[in-house]
Amino acid sequence: MLEIKHISYQVEGDAGEELDILNDVSLTVGDGQFVVVTGPNGGGKTTLAKAIMGLVQPTGGTITWNGTDITHMPITDRARLGVSYGFQQPPRFKGLRVRDLLALAAGSEKLTREEGCQYLTRVGLCAGDYIDREVDASLSGGEVKRIEIATILARKSGLMIFDEPEAGIDLWSFAKLTETFRLIHKKREATLIVISHQERIIDLADEIVMIGEGRVQKHGPKDQIFPEILANTSAGCSYLSEGADR
Repeated sequence: MLEIKHISYQVEGDAGEELDILNDVSLTVGDGQFVVVTGPNGGGKTTLAKAIMGLVQPTGGTITWNGTDITHMPITDRARLGVSYGFQQPPRFKGLRVRDLLALAAGSEKLTREEGCQYLTRVGLCAGDYIDREVDASLSGGEVKRIEIATILARKSGLMIFDEPEAGIDLWSFAKLTETFRLIHKKREATLIVISHQERIIDLADEIVMIGEGRVQKHGPKDQIFPEILANTSAGCSYLSEGADR
């Protein structure tokens, strides 16, 4: 279980003033749940995700994962506890093969080719075409995104956080991406937190969290919150997208 209690994060503005990026955010995510975090741009969604992973340090509050306080724990230690993070724009590693990256993620130098191929197949990649490729600029955004998800699967993470995974990928890759999320959730392999504006991803969720102005504006079951989002969309106040960015 993930428990976020009264998390705040302030930064100093250009004029020396204190700016609230997160302001008293509290949230509980149960084991095996699929939670989509959505809301207007600049509302604090990515900062909250980074605070859970340890990429930013909160200025107040606590974050607990499976009973362990991870609020100020180093990123490496969080990873050892099963917390993983998927970036909007995953890094590329010239000279590093996909199979090497999967082995590093799995924490095993003995990861077999067959095992590596199984992870790639699960994210919709033809394993034989990718297992020995370098993770470099020759790969498209969608390919790198799915390879990143494969590494998170290889790590067998208990908590998977994805920051706008649809960003910069084509419609075909987006379809494969949503199917991967659906299958992970169906098998209850992990707790999923996905930041997204995409209706098709939001529709997969158990719960929706709407964040704006650094606060939780709404939080509840998808069947309760999603109709409100769609109503706002119809009223012309939408921050949702119907298709993947291209």
